[in-house]
Amino acid sequence: MVQMPGHGLDLPGANRDGHQLFFANMSFHRRGAPALSPDQRAPWKLRNKNYLPGTQPAADLGIQMTLFDIAPDPRVVTVRVRLEDNDLTRYCAAIVREHAARAGWSKRQRNDVTRSLRMLQGLRPTPTAKVRATDVLQLRQYSGNVISTIDVLAAAGLLIEDRPTRVERYFAAKTSTLPPAMKDQLEVWLEVLINGAHQPPRQIPRDPKTIIVHILGIEPIIHAWAEAGFQSFAEVTRADITAALDQTKARRHIAGNGLKSLFTTLKGRRLIFANPTRGMKAFPKTTTTPLALDAAVISGELNSPDPVVALAVALVAFHALTGQQVRELQLTDIRDGHLVLADRYIPLAGPVRTRLTAWLNHRNRTWPNTANPHLLINRRTAPRLLPVSSQFPWSGLTLRPRVLREDRILHEIHATGGDIRRVCDLFGLSVEGATRYLNTLEHPDLTPEGQRVPQT
Repeated sequence: MVQMPGHGLDLPGANRDGHQLFFANMSFHRRGAPALSPDQRAPWKLRNKNYLPGTQPAADLGIQMTLFDIAPDPRVVTVRVRLEDNDLTRYCAAIVREHAARAGWSKRQRNDVTRSLRMLQGLRPTPTAKVRATDVLQLRQYSGNVISTIDVLAAAGLLIEDRPTRVERYFAAKTSTLPPAMKDQLEVWLEVLINGAHQPPRQIPRDPKTIIVHILGIEPIIHAWAEAGFQSFAEVTRADITAALDQTKARRHIAGNGLKSLFTTLKGRRLIFANPTRGMKAFPKTTTTPLALDAAVISGELNSPDPVVALAVALVAFHALTGQQVRELQLTDIRDGHLVLADRYIPLAGPVRTRLTAWLNHRNRTWPNTANPHLLINRRTAPRLLPVSSQFPWSGLTLRPRVLREDRILHEIHATGGDIRRVCDLFGLSVEGATRYLNTLEHPDLTPEGQRVPQT
């Protein structure tokens, strides 16, 4: 193994640093030409089938891979927690105190993070190894504070972020039952969408929302092809795509864009022989007609006993804010009874002020020491500086912010007799977006119940 061509074997020199043991009867290759750098190789050939796109194998991260994965004994882990501070807890002690002071952690939460760090020290393969985020997630079975521990490790530079993103989880859920060849081709496409491509066809990384929309559009089509017996996208013809899109009604536009992106990427990576979508015209966007909601349903949610639900519904029902705008509102955006939203200065309605006061009182009583600057917080975000998720507080409600916003704009367009300029200024809409509501004036059946439409 160490003999140089044309030279004798230097056994004392080979044994200078000890012996390296190997398993018997396993393949071994002599040291040859240096491997190509990642830039010289095709990026789609570097992916490891045991990892989701966007993650790296352990060898690429410079850590020693384990030979056997053995679950830790809970009793041993519990005993290690009772020990005194170890290297990891001492190294992160200053960071824990800083996070606790900045985010307003309680004493219990600070102790939970310290306890989690003690457990991680015992679970690490070596005393100086970095910690994987997926290993921290396993602490839930020991009642550890997972999210705060991850924040501390990231600030200390000891975290290996290997958690699958939302896009990767969504992709895995939608492609788990596909044939292996189709799934491999979709992984190539997903990797290009996430990381971009520097070789033709060049592409910048796409927004995660755009990627999810692409997957949402093509998912029923590719599953139908798989059920029909297709094993690879190389078998798909232009006639198959045309027939699939003709059967797609509501998602025709996003399905067409998703298929174009998929086959363009596969052809550029030489995974298919020809691009069946080449030259196909773009499909027009399908628009829906906004409909008025039942006033009794809105009133019921406005009077919800949960103050955060009542406030969120009021902000959308009276001022037509989007769900993202409500989620990203900060305490400093409310000044002197007005809501400052980008370049808009919105006077708050009386019912909104009442519900705002009730929520702020509840917020101060429940989390008096929180440093989170966002208006809406919950148990998960109160000890941090993050906004709430897109499902909060709409999960479990019959209303959604999008349809509630459409109802508010629809009433305004009918109350003003189609004053499109006023609607654009009031709600920050474009002329094209406001025209969608203006078209409902031509249909008397779409008039909001109990709303008199002025004659124009």
